[in-house]
Amino acid sequence: MKLNKAIAQLIVRRTMQIIPNSVNVMDENGIIIASGDVARLNQRHTGAILVLRNNRAIEIDDELAKKWNYEARAGINLPITYLGSNIGVVGISGDPNNVRPYAELVKMAAELIVEQSALLEKERWDRRYKEEFVLQLVRGGLSHKQISQQATFFQLEARSYTVILIKLQSATAENLQLLLAHFEHHFSNIATAVVDLDKVILIYPLTHNLDALKRSKILLELIPNTLSIGNYRIVVGMSVSTLSQLDFAYQTALQTLNYVEGIHSKKILHFFLDYKLPALLADFVHSWQGKELLAPFHTLIEHDDCRLLLKTLQQYFLSNCDLSHASQKLFIHPNTLRYRLNKIEQITSLFFNKIDDKFILFLGAVSLK
Repeated sequence: MKLNKAIAQLIVRRTMQIIPNSVNVMDENGIIIASGDVARLNQRHTGAILVLRNNRAIEIDDELAKKWNYEARAGINLPITYLGSNIGVVGISGDPNNVRPYAELVKMAAELIVEQSALLEKERWDRRYKEEFVLQLVRGGLSHKQISQQATFFQLEARSYTVILIKLQSATAENLQLLLAHFEHHFSNIATAVVDLDKVILIYPLTHNLDALKRSKILLELIPNTLSIGNYRIVVGMSVSTLSQLDFAYQTALQTLNYVEGIHSKKILHFFLDYKLPALLADFVHSWQGKELLAPFHTLIEHDDCRLLLKTLQQYFLSNCDLSHASQKLFIHPNTLRYRLNKIEQITSLFFNKIDDKFILFLGAVSLK
């Protein structure tokens, strides 16, 4: 632990709120790095050097200060100790007889501030290393041995998990910090990581299956009340039984997010299980094989200026090919729906009564926006 200027200034500020005297803090070389008298900054303090050399408090009266050419002023100087080692010196200016009652109090306050700063620094490093571990997990960049070792270190149990991806629609530094602070305060046991300026992931432990998670309201509690509804999406990936599979869980959450944003869904909460097929096919449709299969849809798009036929086709499949249900959703007569489906067959030369053609029609319906 090194005594830096920020910690030293904090010691000076807090102790001078308690006592009426000026306080100085010297580093391990006896140089004043914080002081109630800014004119003394960066000066060599003879008394501090003696404290560090002899490992004991040094009292300086006016006569001794004069003898040292005022390289140190009247007061009491005590070592600041951390984990059994002296890392600096705290000095209280004034007549030793007057400041002696404050000496141990100031020393104790200084050492408590040092311990608190060290603890906060450790927590920051722990969070940083844990976040890096989470990022490596979802990117699939670790061996089974590395996962096992780091999971033990970060106390991640061997159990089922899913990846929850939260996307901020209006991404600002303030909103991101608000979200992270909410996690740290209310869900500190859940490993998190920032994957983008507008995306945060959580390695969420499952006590039950995803259906139970779906029925509960716990997921909405992940968002602070100060974030307005509509300013975020929550996407839940697949369930996995080992930490080594979390990269698959993350990919399913990411693919689901891409899909629901593509269809402009207004829902806040989305589960991969509800969009399994279109989410998994999302990359395929951009491959040369997918483009070849979907070639007939280019003709459909050319003849469908308002996307009326495409929207009809999408609703038809969303209704599990139920003509009555689809026509109700579209607010049209079933005969009108039949007419539109026939027109789609004429334009694409793909027919609903042929299984291969019907699959291609489905693939186009779920992949084209």
